[in-house]
Formats: sequence, C-alpha cells, structure tokens
Amino acid sequence: MPGRQAHSARYTIGLGRMSAPADRLIMPDTPATLPVAWDHPDPFILPLAPLPEDIDGLNHVNNAVYVHWCERAGWAHSANLGLTLADYRRLNRAMAIRRGEYDYRLPARLGDALELGTWITATDGKLAMERRFQLVRPRDGATLLYGRWDVVCIELSSGRPTRMPPEFCAVYHGAVVRSQT
Repeated sequence: MPGRQAHSARYTIGLGRMSAPADRLIMPDTPATLPVAWDHPDPFILPLAPLPEDIDGLNHVNNAVYVHWCERAGWAHSANLGLTLADYRRLNRAMAIRRGEYDYRLPARLGDALELGTWITATDGKLAMERRFQLVRPRDGATLLYGRWDVVCIELSSGRPTRMPPEFCAVYHGAVVRSQT
C-alpha cells in the first residue's frame, strides 16, 4: 500500500548451499536479512507456522484460523504488557471485541514461517480501545492480512460495558502507538 514505511526490525532467512563465486552468494552461516514494512512502529510479534489442520480444501490456511491467531496475539500482547487473564478475572473486567475486521490479502500455506504483529492504536481511557494486526511472511516481506478490532471494557459478572479500571488505563494507554502513515 502506498505510504507504508519500513520498520527497523530485520528478519533472518537461511539459504541452502549453492555453487557460485563466494562474492555473489550468501552462505548458510551468513544469513540474509529482509526488512518487513510494518504499518506501525514496534509491533508485539507472535511467530506462527501453519499446522496441517489449519489447511482447508483450497490448500491454504482457512480464514477462521487467522481470526484465532489474532486472538492469540491479542492475549499474548496483553500478558506481555502485564495484564493476564488472571488479572481480568481478579478485576472483574475484560476487553471484549465489539467489532472485528479482517482484510485477507494473500494466502498462507503449510511450511510458511509467519509473524503476526499487533498494536494498540487508540483508547479513550474510559471504555473503548482499538487494536490492529498485520500478518507478514518474512521470507518475502509480504503482508497476508490486516486486521482491526474495536474493543470495549465489560464487567465479567454481568457482561455489560463499564469503565476501564485504573490498571487497564495505565497499561493500555501507555501502549498506544501512532501510525507512521
């Protein structure tokens, strides 16, 4: 997409043995790096590899698997920020998905090494938050999926929307990133 900027993170790609002049090759013990054009700075990255059961009748990863991967990335990112499922239960609060959007751009296949980046891109500090996702295939830098969630804080015991507790505000507001585009 126009306007996307490369992120400073680099990814290692190993190459097999080849017969050619050494000055024209990247040897296996000297891996190549390929920049990934992340949409936002400093993603939380969940490494992924499709399993045989993720592959559907069209010989690619089923779309529902991408949704599950986004859920895993969201939970892992929250835990990395310091808010775990145990904290959600203790506080009787959770961030529930109000709306999810997924833009499937390219298929993932068995054998692909993938990275799913996620960010918190907005919060009102009261009730709502936005989380973004980008699934990339580092070997060629391709973006396979963009995702976006609008989430709302709920009281677990009632399921009703309620204000974020101070712990959520401190953690999630501090993690908000701004778009580079």
